[in-house]
Amino acid sequence: MSSSPYIFDATIENFQDKVMQASAQTPILVDVWADWCEPCKQLTPILEKLAEDYKGGFLLAKVNADEQQELTGSLGVRSLPTVILVKNGQAVDGFNGALPEGEVRKVLDKHVEAPAENPYDTAHRLWEAGDLDGALAVLTEMNQNDPDDLTVLIDLAQIKAELGDVDAAEQVLESLPPEEKMQTQAKQLAARLKFMKQAGELPPMQELEKTLDANPGDPAALHQLALQHVLKENNAEAMSLLIRLMQVDAGYKDGIAKTTLVELFDKLGNNNPDVRVYRRKLYALMH
Repeated sequence: MSSSPYIFDATIENFQDKVMQASAQTPILVDVWADWCEPCKQLTPILEKLAEDYKGGFLLAKVNADEQQELTGSLGVRSLPTVILVKNGQAVDGFNGALPEGEVRKVLDKHVEAPAENPYDTAHRLWEAGDLDGALAVLTEMNQNDPDDLTVLIDLAQIKAELGDVDAAEQVLESLPPEEKMQTQAKQLAARLKFMKQAGELPPMQELEKTLDANPGDPAALHQLALQHVLKENNAEAMSLLIRLMQVDAGYKDGIAKTTLVELFDKLGNNNPDVRVYRRKLYALMH
């Protein structure tokens, strides 16, 4: 039994009242499931999340097919999971099988009024979908409404960096109070910007790989290829090359291999598994 006000168990006894009649006021999404049904285990968390996201825009009625065989039969269920959207006492839509969240939302949005989305959530949804310009527009408006929101400022800087506007991203970072510049997210972005500024000075990866094939101990090629891997988010490869550089010539360019490793650790954060592995390797190499 769910503790959510938007989710309840439907039975043969309460179905008429809590689903058919109640759907005149609020659409009811009926989820017919069973413990043994693997696709149900994928779908149910999605439906429960959406019930919370829509904040009462619809109610989720869960029907245990094993315990409610009479109800399951009366609904004409032939496979699990079966999802039926009931509105004004009528089945108006539905689907069989496990669908991804985006597809379930499409079904719901034809019949249910979606809740207003928090602008910050909108920006991050656009960002994750690859719409950087859309995310930038939302965050820019948020920044204009509240210039002191430092979380929005750092996000703005990150998106500007992803769009290739390194100078603008640096200006945003420089505008932060000194204590905020020491926060993890700001330090990671500062390290990333430094790597991005070096990108235009690097030879192509293929050229560097050929150089190392001919001379595996070439310190310049090891360092530059590591930077190329950083820019492509191949972080483990970059760290491995930097460790190799320290083994070949730890003093190259005043110890730039160690400096770059530490900057990369800052960029990725201490919880990154590659950082934990290569911190130990760096410690072992130095001691």
